[in-house]
Amino acid sequence: MTLVSVEQMAGLEPGGDPDRAPVRVPRRDLSGLRKAALFLAQMSREEAGAVMAQLTAAEIDALTGELMRLKDVAPVDVQDVLFEFHDRMVNPPALGSGGVDFAREALTAGLGDAEAEAVLGRLQTVYVDPPFTGLRNADTRQLLSFLREEHPQIIALVLAHLPAPQAAELMSRLLPERQADVALRIAMMDRTSPEVVRLVEDEISRRMGSLLASPELSSAGGVETLVEIINRASRPTEKSILESLASTDPDLAERVRSQMFLFEDIVIVDDRSMQLVLREVAAADLAAALKGVRDDVRDKVMRNLSERAALDLQDEIELLGPVRAAAVGEAQARVVAVLRTMEESGQIVIDRGGDDDLIA
Repeated sequence: MTLVSVEQMAGLEPGGDPDRAPVRVPRRDLSGLRKAALFLAQMSREEAGAVMAQLTAAEIDALTGELMRLKDVAPVDVQDVLFEFHDRMVNPPALGSGGVDFAREALTAGLGDAEAEAVLGRLQTVYVDPPFTGLRNADTRQLLSFLREEHPQIIALVLAHLPAPQAAELMSRLLPERQADVALRIAMMDRTSPEVVRLVEDEISRRMGSLLASPELSSAGGVETLVEIINRASRPTEKSILESLASTDPDLAERVRSQMFLFEDIVIVDDRSMQLVLREVAAADLAAALKGVRDDVRDKVMRNLSERAALDLQDEIELLGPVRAAAVGEAQARVVAVLRTMEESGQIVIDRGGDDDLIA
């Protein structure tokens, strides 16, 4: 069915001036489903089948039912439906595109400038794409060649906004001295001015040809971001960054080191290494460290002890009774310290899933 055929059925002059066509008010007494059924009934079997093929199963069921209920159809109803369809085809209604600008204008009109900005500020971090979204699918080598010559602060800003695995890969390919500088800047970063982020995005967009989002808010960086990046980097990269941080800012280096491996992360340690670690941990520390942990963490420890040692440890945990959260945290930190010392000395190896593959 073509627009011309609809015009013919509706008694309109084919290709005529829409402004001179008779005006009919859409029928409010006919439901949308009824109008669809009436319109479909004017098509050929092949045309109706082609339309049906584009509908969902629920829509097909509803429309078929309405078609079956069509009886004693008044010609005026068909005429009105055809006129309405024709009018919508030649005079399509304006469609709003929405977006942040429309939301801001609508809120400002209803709430005023201050309240509108407050509402947008709460919602944009959820509904607006994060910064540098366009770089997330960029080729690593191309992105590295672009970032390598940038100022360390720019590199830090970009890496802090990328997913940790991607940021770790890029960090691993920087020169050691550049790694340290960038790592320090990521750790010291907190909230970045939206204007600065926007300027950097615009410049990257201009030079790389990517269309990047420009969100109003950007909060990234800090010690936690750096820890997540380092945890996913290879062991040589991790060692280089920590050594350089220690020489530049010992306190910051210790903060990073203390967060790099949580007690709950022992579940990723292989059983042989876990057994070696448990031999060096005091029983009292181990009992306190296991208070209130997840079942998989406790199971990891218990299955790497002898049956006798596991029973003794369970008894000691029960005898401890309630333990202050701070005391549990201190005990867990001592266990992690033993683990990290053994890793640094090469007695055990922890596979973090980076590029530093294990060789049997």
